[in-house]
Amino acid sequence: MPAQPPAPTLVPRPTEAAFRPGHFTLDADTALRIGEGAEPAAQLLRTLLAPATGLPLHPSPDGRFTLALDPGSGEPGGGGELGGFGGLGEEGYVLTVDPDAVLLRAAHPTGLLRGIQTVRQLLPPAALSANPQRVTRWLLPCADITDVPRHPWRGAMLDVARHFQPVSYLRRYVDLLALHKISVFHLHLTDDQGWRMPIASHPKLTEIGGHRAESQRGPAGSGTYDGIPHGGAYTRAELTELVRYATARGVTVMPEIEMPGHVRAALAAYPSLGNHPERALDVWTRWGVCDTVLGVHDEVLDFCRGVLDEVMDVFPSPYIHLGGEECPTGEWTHSAAARERAAAEGLSGPEALHGWFLGKVGEHVVRNGRKPVGWAETGAELPPEFTVMTWRDPAHTLTAARRGHSVVNAHHRATYLDYAQSDDPKEPQAQPGAVVDLRAVHDHDPVPEKADAEVAGRVLGTQAQLWTEFVPTPAHIEYLTYPRLCALAERGWSGATDWSDFRSRLDGHMARLDALGVRHHP
Repeated sequence: MPAQPPAPTLVPRPTEAAFRPGHFTLDADTALRIGEGAEPAAQLLRTLLAPATGLPLHPSPDGRFTLALDPGSGEPGGGGELGGFGGLGEEGYVLTVDPDAVLLRAAHPTGLLRGIQTVRQLLPPAALSANPQRVTRWLLPCADITDVPRHPWRGAMLDVARHFQPVSYLRRYVDLLALHKISVFHLHLTDDQGWRMPIASHPKLTEIGGHRAESQRGPAGSGTYDGIPHGGAYTRAELTELVRYATARGVTVMPEIEMPGHVRAALAAYPSLGNHPERALDVWTRWGVCDTVLGVHDEVLDFCRGVLDEVMDVFPSPYIHLGGEECPTGEWTHSAAARERAAAEGLSGPEALHGWFLGKVGEHVVRNGRKPVGWAETGAELPPEFTVMTWRDPAHTLTAARRGHSVVNAHHRATYLDYAQSDDPKEPQAQPGAVVDLRAVHDHDPVPEKADAEVAGRVLGTQAQLWTEFVPTPAHIEYLTYPRLCALAERGWSGATDWSDFRSRLDGHMARLDALGVRHHP
């Protein structure tokens, strides 16, 4: 009996995978048999493999590499004409590799896109290179894989407000997310230190709010600055193309427009939106939490609705993130207009304007057929229509889910990648705080221990965050992100996996990151 071949080092780990002796050869004669609705997956396969392999992978009704959609397999008990593969949902797929044929099938086009990434990982790492490789035959090991994600929300947030990144890098960032089957790219577009998305009705948001005079050096309160102007903004066309690019790879781009706090850049552009319209402000050059917040007069609500209309026009994401966290209420307490608004709305005091404000803008998002998302400080302060992103304390996930919210667990001690990943003094500057190492990310279960089945069902998944106060370059982004994002992708897709097994597969996976030129932590 032939020896069982070693299992490839797939990350994240598939739900079920059996590997057999033998291989299928991809070469210049390999053709794709493309079922109805499967052309986007075929195009993605060609696009991803062409740089290294040069393979044309032309379509043919007699092709031995088949891509097929079977909508009947999406629900439990389904099967359709392919038979026997119920419950694949939107992202699941079945991949069968034999010596003379490959069959990739799914219930939904996104499932085929996930399967394409597995095909990439089954090939030698050189197949992921951006440069032509001197290989004429590319071998896929024979395998039977059935794969369905544990959680639908597997996200990664990149803050481009503190340090702007060109859209060319955002496309690369999306490519790396797609390789790891990350489903949501959370794009943090606005903050105290910069506004990056153009709004036609308010051009000064990027003309003024997109530029700051300098940046603080060191942590909040250091009082030291670099003296270097920093700025940048995307065009509407760039963001529209980014959405298209990500969609073709099965990644949803969710925009975040911060409110009612973290808005110093907007107030520098339009002082009338603040609680002191007569005051001229600069775009904040410091880190930390700024005490300037939006006013609560009708002009501000109209402004927010108008901005969100343009945001929703560019981003078709079902979720729109409204920020909502770290909003000091001191300006409202000292504002006669804010106190009058609180009284007129029957609120207990100015502090209650926070929830009232988010409720008003959240209603606008809902009326447009979308779902508002907000950061949770306690798990109990956001309006009921919000999807809650918990970050301060694991207990907040349970609190929010018990209140009936859908929840994304983004606990900072396990998902904030701007914290150092080791205590080595040679590590680059990071967010002050304890180390978040690879093991902490891998061990993070999005579902609280005390959650019953109903509450657990409201936990959509998990998400990594990279705030960029101390992360100015793409190289630094990738150093902090990888391999920790591999661990989060594993936990979100595969659920709990054995640590030693994950580490063993990760060791092999690093060759893929190297082939892609990822400047990862060693």
